[in-house]
Amino acid sequence: MTKAFDTFQQAVNADIEQVRLARERRDAFKGALKGEPGVLEVLGSGSLARSTQLKPVHDVDLIMVFDAAAYPEWGQPGDSSAGALEVVREMVKRLLGDNGGTVEELVRLAKPRDRAVKCFIDPPEQDDAFTVDVMPVLRQADNTLLVPSKRKKRWSTADPEYLIAQVKERQEKWSHFRPTVRVLKLWRHGIPTKVKSLVMEVLALKCLPTDTTRPQALKAFFTAAAVEVNYGVVDPAGHCGVIQPDLDTEALRTALESARDIAEEACAAATDGDSDGAALLWRELLGDDFPAPEEKGSGTAAGSFLYVPRPVVDAPQG
Repeated sequence: MTKAFDTFQQAVNADIEQVRLARERRDAFKGALKGEPGVLEVLGSGSLARSTQLKPVHDVDLIMVFDAAAYPEWGQPGDSSAGALEVVREMVKRLLGDNGGTVEELVRLAKPRDRAVKCFIDPPEQDDAFTVDVMPVLRQADNTLLVPSKRKKRWSTADPEYLIAQVKERQEKWSHFRPTVRVLKLWRHGIPTKVKSLVMEVLALKCLPTDTTRPQALKAFFTAAAVEVNYGVVDPAGHCGVIQPDLDTEALRTALESARDIAEEACAAATDGDSDGAALLWRELLGDDFPAPEEKGSGTAAGSFLYVPRPVVDAPQG
């Protein structure tokens, strides 16, 4: 079963060339922006920074930490949020605009959204066109970040670095943590309700054990998450409240309970020595990328899997 999960993980993980390109573009932004007056830090954020990004990799999140002394009006209610986003937009176009950027000609359009400036790089007709979201923030005395909202005309406290640190800690305890989070994010695409990627990641922090095998960990996750989701999935740093206000909790709970039942059957089949039955159940739960058992008489041992040995390396994800 280990080989089957290894093979499946390779299908889940992003292509190394996509990740390499994302890194290059991330680093181009960081290199251009970090030297600007009033800019203290430029940090990676989002799932790529946490190494939990699903394929295709088509966006990068960056945080620009500004010096509050250079922008004393920021952090106040009103138009300062929109003003901060406009400062970032102007910097990006001046430094990285595709028509005369002074550092690199990369960005064809920089458009302020609610909390960040979305920077479009690839042609609009390209599938999964790549974007970089750049969010201006102020660092507070307790090391949390003050982030803008143009729509609400106010700034609020957030701590994305907390989630990065929590994921890193789990990964240090169990080398399959990040890869299994990607598996869970993929699983959510197959259920009949919309669930944000971050919801699955936060549930994994609460419900995914770090001291067992992947099949047992998945079974334990679905069992615990089916209960945990009833209490609401909130920002683990304790600042931003419910992650997905429109989440259909009942539908997600039902999907988790169904997944729990299948995972329990799969683990029981494996315990009984029925590797073919276990594989078919995991395939039912996780999708057609999970390898099916070999047909009998195919020249390989019964119950073995189609498998090309490839090292399972976590680093390429971010």
